[in-house]
Amino acid sequence: MINKAILVGNLGADPEIRYTQSGTSVATFNVATTERWKGQDGQMQESTEWHRIVAWARLAEICGEYLHKGSRVYVEGKIQTRKWQDQNGNDRYTTEIVAREMKMLSPRGGEGGGNMGGGGGGGFSEPMPEPPSWGSVGGTGEDVPF
Repeated sequence: MINKAILVGNLGADPEIRYTQSGTSVATFNVATTERWKGQDGQMQESTEWHRIVAWARLAEICGEYLHKGSRVYVEGKIQTRKWQDQNGNDRYTTEIVAREMKMLSPRGGEGGGNMGGGGGGGFSEPMPEPPSWGSVGGTGEDVPF
C-alpha cells in the first residue's frame, strides 16, 4: 500500500510551533497550491487549494526556523485524517499531510519566487517517529537549543 503526497506551493502564514508534554516539537502550517487552465471561453481560470501540513521533531524545528509566509516549498509526506471532538462533543475530522521531507524553493532571505531547478533552497527529511496523541500537544514557550 502507498500513501504519499507531494506538494509544491506557498505558505499562507508563518509556521506555528508547539511542543508535546514530552518536549517533541510540532510545526503546523498551510500550503496553497494553485492550478491554472484556459477555460472553454478562452479566459484563464485558476483554483487554489489549501493543505494543512504537520511536521514533527527536528523537521518541525527547521520549518519553524526557515519558513515564513510566502515561502515556496516542496513537501512530501502522507495523508492522514484525524477524528476529534469539538467543545460541544460533536465529531470533527481534519485531513492533513504529515511531512516526511521538506525542501525550501525560495531564495534565502526572500519570499515567494524560486523554482525547482536550484537557486538557494535546501532540503530536509525526518525519519517518521510515531507521533504522540494530539491531546498531549501544548505550548511550553521553550526554545530548543541548536
